[in-house]
Amino acid sequence: MKIGILSDTHAKVAYAKSALDMLLENGAEFIVHAGDICEHETLELLKNCHKRYVGVYGNNDAHLVQYHNEYNLVQEPHYFKLSNTKFKLMHLPFYMTPDSEVIIFGHTHEFHAEFNKGTLFLNPGEVCARSKPISECAMLEVLDEKFIVTHYTKKVDTKKEKSFKEKSFTFKRKKK
Repeated sequence: MKIGILSDTHAKVAYAKSALDMLLENGAEFIVHAGDICEHETLELLKNCHKRYVGVYGNNDAHLVQYHNEYNLVQEPHYFKLSNTKFKLMHLPFYMTPDSEVIIFGHTHEFHAEFNKGTLFLNPGEVCARSKPISECAMLEVLDEKFIVTHYTKKVDTKKEKSFKEKSFTFKRKKK
C-alpha cells in the first residue's frame, strides 16, 4: 500500500495542492496530513482527492475544530491500522514511544526517516517552504518485508524546477 504523507502546509494552499497532486499521480492510495493544516481550502483538497485520508490537528489548527464533523480530523496521538500495520499519527513529536510500527509526526519542518528497534519514525518535512526554499512531502510504501520511504522535494523560488525530485530509503521490517 502507498501512503502519501504531508505536514505543515500552513497557508500555502497552492503548495499543498501541488504536493497532493504529485502524491496521487505516484499512486498514493491513502493520504495522511500530520498537522498544521491551517486552511479550510487544504481540508477541501484532502476531502476532494477521492482517497481515504486522515489529518491530525497541529498547534496552529485550533480554529479548524469548527469543521471537525465535516472532515476526517483527529486529535493526537491517533492510532490506526492500514495494510496490517499499526500506525501512530501526531503533529507534535511528544509521543515518540515506539508503540506502533510506524510513527508519523510533523511540526519540526524537517524530513526525518529512521528505523529503530522495529519502529519507523517518519516526518515528511514541510510543504509550506517556510524554513527553507523547498516544499517537501513523502510517500510510504508498506510491503510485507519492508518499508520504502520516498522523500520528495521541489524548489519553490525558481521557475525552472517544475517537478519534484525524489530520494528513496528502504527499511527491512522485523518478522512478526
